[in-house]
Amino acid sequence: MFRRTAHVLMGIAGLATGFAWADDPPPPASVYSQTTDPEAADRAERIVSACLAGLLRETSISARMRQRVRVGDHSMVGAGLYLQSGLGEEQRFRFESSLAADSRTRVPATGDFFTVETLEVCDGVSFWTYQRRGENPAEVHRVDVARVRQRVETITHVSGIDAPAITPHLGGVPRILAWLREWFVFDQAESAEIDGMPVWLIEGRWNPQQLLRLYPEVASFADTPNDIPPEALPDGAPWSVRLSIGKRELFPFRIEYFAVPGERPVANPQLETVGVFELYDVRLGDPVDQTAFIYSPAGDGVLDTTDGHLGLLFGPRP
Repeated sequence: MFRRTAHVLMGIAGLATGFAWADDPPPPASVYSQTTDPEAADRAERIVSACLAGLLRETSISARMRQRVRVGDHSMVGAGLYLQSGLGEEQRFRFESSLAADSRTRVPATGDFFTVETLEVCDGVSFWTYQRRGENPAEVHRVDVARVRQRVETITHVSGIDAPAITPHLGGVPRILAWLREWFVFDQAESAEIDGMPVWLIEGRWNPQQLLRLYPEVASFADTPNDIPPEALPDGAPWSVRLSIGKRELFPFRIEYFAVPGERPVANPQLETVGVFELYDVRLGDPVDQTAFIYSPAGDGVLDTTDGHLGLLFGPRP
């Protein structure tokens, strides 16, 4: 269960987890909190959509990351770096993250702490992913960017020089936000401040159809997908998400995940934070060292995963 749930968090959020600010707002008051105000929902969706579009229009992004994720009694903490440069077909990015489990999560055979190291690099020709889990051998995957671009042009009905940036279809922070827009429906937007910085707090819950795709077994908990309760999800699986988007920059400074942790069934369930992803020391528009987007792994052991990656692509949600 730990492995599947950790995979969910890694897939949806790029291992998006982190440290909280001192004035960290609490989780939503009710596990069933959801607005029925279409105007509020429309505003929330528009802010998230504008945030993603803004990421793709930035000439450069440089940011540091802090991370934390909890599954059951175990937690992982770490840090990383995100760099992005260029527009359209010239867009490149580098996403690196290193996480380590707490003292209660050790590799049985060695007694060492469990660690996860991840590196994503797009050089415009190839999208490279390096990952090492604990003491297991590292895995290096390569995706052909030209084939991804061709598929994106097909599903978005765009061709040639007008092709959009494909960063959200590859990796990095735009990919995280694109996945969130695909898997969650945002229906609340409230004004707030974090360390004096004005932000939008955007609340989102699972798209019921997407939830059933990932966890078909939870369908038995309710007559309709809209009525599936959060306690029906496996321990550690996120039930809702909250984005902290800067009002001035429309930049996603924090992503938080909430769930009902612990054994099932749960009496009087309450949401708790199970993951936070924080971007700080953010610099927009500053020069970025282009050597950061050069990656040359050894030829042996590199797996071409282009075909599998193409199967995960989806068109933009309205």
